[in-house]
Amino acid sequence: MIHAVADKLILTWGWRRWSAAFVLGAVASLSQAPCDWFFVLWLSFPGLVWLLDATVTDEADGKGRSLRAAAAVGWWFGFGYFLAGLWWIGSAFLVEADAFAWMIPFAVLAMPAGLALFFAAAALLARFFWMEGAIRVLVLGASLAGFEWLRGHVLTGFPWNAIGYGFAANTLMMQPAALIGVYGLGLVGFIVFASPAVLADTSPLRGRLAFVGAAGVLFAGCLLYGAVRLAQDGPADVPDVRLRIVQPNIPQAEKWVPGNEKWIFERYLDLSAAPLGPEDTRLDGITHVIWPESAFPFILTEQPRALAAIDTLLPEGTVLITGAARAEPAAAPRPGHETDYYNSVYVIADDATIIEAYDKVHLVPFGEYLPLRGLLTKLGVENLVRVPGGFSAGYARRDLTAPGAPSFSPLICYEAIFPLSVVPQGKRPGWLLNLTNDSWFGDTPGPHQHLRQTRLRAVEEGLPVVRDANTGISAVIDARGRVRGKLPLGHAGAFDSPLPAAEGPTIYVRVGDWPLVLSIMTIFVLGGVRRRQRVS
Repeated sequence: MIHAVADKLILTWGWRRWSAAFVLGAVASLSQAPCDWFFVLWLSFPGLVWLLDATVTDEADGKGRSLRAAAAVGWWFGFGYFLAGLWWIGSAFLVEADAFAWMIPFAVLAMPAGLALFFAAAALLARFFWMEGAIRVLVLGASLAGFEWLRGHVLTGFPWNAIGYGFAANTLMMQPAALIGVYGLGLVGFIVFASPAVLADTSPLRGRLAFVGAAGVLFAGCLLYGAVRLAQDGPADVPDVRLRIVQPNIPQAEKWVPGNEKWIFERYLDLSAAPLGPEDTRLDGITHVIWPESAFPFILTEQPRALAAIDTLLPEGTVLITGAARAEPAAAPRPGHETDYYNSVYVIADDATIIEAYDKVHLVPFGEYLPLRGLLTKLGVENLVRVPGGFSAGYARRDLTAPGAPSFSPLICYEAIFPLSVVPQGKRPGWLLNLTNDSWFGDTPGPHQHLRQTRLRAVEEGLPVVRDANTGISAVIDARGRVRGKLPLGHAGAFDSPLPAAEGPTIYVRVGDWPLVLSIMTIFVLGGVRRRQRVS
């Protein structure tokens, strides 16, 4: 059976080869949230290997043709993977369809097409070292892992749906991220799931079975590590801290409509103060109330009545942590731009005094700001967030202190998706706070994928994460990625939770991605040596 499938793919050419690569990539995307069908990678990754085997036959027409064929296979696989996994981005352009719907084809098709270039480059590089046997699986895995890392860093980075998240499809399987991070999981995952490809080779059966067996042992070792880690007792919750996470579920299309300010703000107040149980009265026993990203449809500091209402809401000793748009006179005024706007987090005391603030550093291109603004505005392109001139970036990551709790690192929206970039350099807070507004994407895979990536940050860092999302999914996550409490997508409400305690710095925090870099270099050196031996 496996030989028949391999032969079928190896003998494809032209548009049939590209179509097969596209379908295999789309199938691979089912390993991501919310499907979490990680087992499909045992189908798609071997198929990718066999399709690249097919490019070897093109060498009769020249080495260049073979390399172009390999890059094409990688690109079509990546295009299928990202198109099937990121189609929901188009939902954001329907919030104000009259202004932005025309951009949907560019966003839905152009972004996957651009991201697929990293897969094309990975396939092209691996093709230089290609030969029959297990070494080609290792080389392709190393190449993909390296270019996945680059995807997370080039042009501000966009590591969404990295291969490693497919491996980390459940709490058990995500635990090795504490050792090797999500990019390391991508390398391990590719080796594990692509290993059956060698069963269709013509080399001695013993060697093929040995490689597949070794991949199986690697997978079993990951599962065993996860089971042991989850079975161990963690630190107790932070004493004397009780959180109330408020999820207002306000549709994005209604948030900035003039006249809606009053009911939106009142919903926050009502959900924050409403009793959650028969013996629960208002905010008794709650030390910290948390509201999501850009909670207010106005500039809070310009609304004294809103501040007075917050003063009335908060009992003595209770602190509000909330997202808010912040405005200040422009640092470099120019015609039409006299104010700088920031996507911020406020820490507000019980007397409504703003005692701490953080401005988002890593802004979303085309969402919160417009790259090459002068050129693109002439073409009619605007940023999605209706802020004059877009948001300005904050100066640096920093932790905040909320009285009565350990210091925390604020992560606004997709700041939470960048490994090893979620805490201020040289500092280790007691927890991570992710405030986001995923209402742009409605009931799509987007919010589920965002939650998955936030959970991986908890495992990688050994820090708990408190996540508050406008329309969901809000959650409290402990330092091992376990969800301690949550509100489902599209639900208005609130829930109370203790604050899980931090654990010690993980191995991944201590050594970073250096083991991955060394592994990639070792595999390529081995691949180069084996190829020279084969040629000679």
